[in-house]
Order: sequence, then structure tokens, then C-alpha cells
Amino acid sequence: MPFLRFAGVEKDRLQELAPSIIREVARTIQISEEKIKIELLAIEQITNTPPSLEISMFQREQSKHDTLAARLYELLKRNGYATIHIFFVILTPSLYYKEGSPLKEIAEPISAKLY
Repeated sequence: MPFLRFAGVEKDRLQELAPSIIREVARTIQISEEKIKIELLAIEQITNTPPSLEISMFQREQSKHDTLAARLYELLKRNGYATIHIFFVILTPSLYYKEGSPLKEIAEPISAKLY
């Protein structure tokens, strides 16, 4: 994990850029390249929308998010996507289920312990 979901980007171009994108993400947030997933969303535009990159990942320091967004934007801008919008969807380990179980158990609320 993380998942990088692109919309409004040409498939052939994304396939060419994928190795560079994976290396940049791995280097910036210090994870192995195998954990990074890239998807191209099949969307139908109803109104004029810019290309976008949605990054779903667990919370990190704000500076990591800022650096990752800046580095990916520069890479994409150099390759014809200067108008791309980049945004993060922050995942919560206790609400992320792998094989039916959360990655981290949800803590019991303090109020429940009082009764």
C-alpha cells in the first residue's frame, strides 16, 4: 500500500511513467516498491474536469505528504500533466480490512470502561 489512482491520464503514458512514479513514492515515504499499487480509473466525464491523482495511504507526517505531492507533480508536469490535481485519502488502520480483519484493532472507548 499505498494506492495511486489516476483519472484523465492516457493508459500508455501512465504505463511508461509507472516505474518512475513507483521509485519516487518508495523513496519519499520509505516503503518497498512492491507495496505501491497504481490504477487507472475508467471514468466518464460529465463536466470539464482536470486529470487527477488520488493517493490512498495511511497518515504520515505532513512534510511527507507535501514532499510526495511536490515530487509527483514535478514528474507529471515534465511529462505533459501540468494541470493534474493531486489529493490524499487518508486511511485508518482500524478501518482497513485485509482478509476480513482490521490491520489494527479498534480501541474500546473510554466511556465503555466506566460502566
